[in-house]
Amino acid sequence: MNPSTIDMPGLKSASPTFVIPPQVWLLTLCAFAIGTAEFVIAGLLTQISSSLHITEGRAGYLIIAYAMAVVVGGPPLTIFLSRFEKKRVLVGIMAVFALANLITAMNHNFTLLLVARVLAGLCQGPFYGIGAVVATRLVPADHAGKAVGQMFAGLTIATVLGVPAGAWIGTHWGWPSTLYIVAAVAVLADIGLVATLHAMPSHEVPVSVRRQLRSFRNPQLLASLAFTALAWTGFMTFYAYIAPVAQFLAGYSREGTTMVLVVVGVGMLIGNRIGGRGADRNLSSTLVLWPFVMMLSLLLVAVLVRSHWGFLLAVFGFGIASFANVAPMQMRVMKYGVDAPELAATANISAFNVANSIGGGLGGFIIDAPQLGGTYVAYAAIGASGLGLALIIFLEWKNIVAGHAQVN
Repeated sequence: MNPSTIDMPGLKSASPTFVIPPQVWLLTLCAFAIGTAEFVIAGLLTQISSSLHITEGRAGYLIIAYAMAVVVGGPPLTIFLSRFEKKRVLVGIMAVFALANLITAMNHNFTLLLVARVLAGLCQGPFYGIGAVVATRLVPADHAGKAVGQMFAGLTIATVLGVPAGAWIGTHWGWPSTLYIVAAVAVLADIGLVATLHAMPSHEVPVSVRRQLRSFRNPQLLASLAFTALAWTGFMTFYAYIAPVAQFLAGYSREGTTMVLVVVGVGMLIGNRIGGRGADRNLSSTLVLWPFVMMLSLLLVAVLVRSHWGFLLAVFGFGIASFANVAPMQMRVMKYGVDAPELAATANISAFNVANSIGGGLGGFIIDAPQLGGTYVAYAAIGASGLGLALIIFLEWKNIVAGHAQVN
């Protein structure tokens, strides 16, 4: 059976007019809280390092700890939680997530901070994996890409509003204040899920753990996960250290870095919308196009890093190109993991966070190395993204050629 002809289970039939349901918007708000918690550390890196008297590279371990929790804990937690009714699962996950951020905000011990970040990271994979499947079941089949893109727009809104606002709040009232606010948003979103999301069984026919795991025998699914990890490593290698690069090379003040993060976030919001629509129209071409454009934007970053306004223009393009990848990557994984959609979607979140971990480590090594430094972070990001681009061209070449032939 050709995976491209398989519809997602439980999807409604298409309708002439499409309005995103309010429950999907609530999932977006949850994703906003999670995305802010995940990425705001990048905007707070200099504040945290100063507060704890550690280097920016060591403070980056807070990013790595979160990412590794998603990678290691996400898939087994999703296998366990997918057997339960989805509304209760999502509500419970958001409650634990809020608690983890409260713990993070309430202490200045680096070890305890790492533990709290791990707890928060354990929530991300199951929420995005199960939430993405819930989002697709709330809309017509031909709008699945838009629904997933809308849910993941919470990540882009987090970069537009959450990360810059979090950095600004951290600068003026201390970085713990940011995480208190993240916890409050998570609680509000959780209340909304309790009030509006209807009960949704795990499966019409329960799927065994063995059958879910058998889905990963599909080489296309494994290749999709590898593509996500490789291409996204390029994103995080640069983005995790965008604040110190902006301050120490592009000449921005700590307050001015907030503007940089806003500009990047606006680009990400635009890119997310473009990517979701492109995934619905032509998934193969979209998967190839945006990693290539992201590499070009990173090259501009490297060339213009010492130019105050040139750097700002380059990171805006980086924001567009990077988040135009998110929905297509998720849709390809769900396409080839249709027998275990929650686990496949969560595995892709793990792949994103493998990239976050590798990218955070690679960028941290480069920025702390005396013989390298921030100038070389963008070049390292280009190399990692190039590996992902080569893989997806190999995987999708036949589909792209076939689609071009049909157009002609």
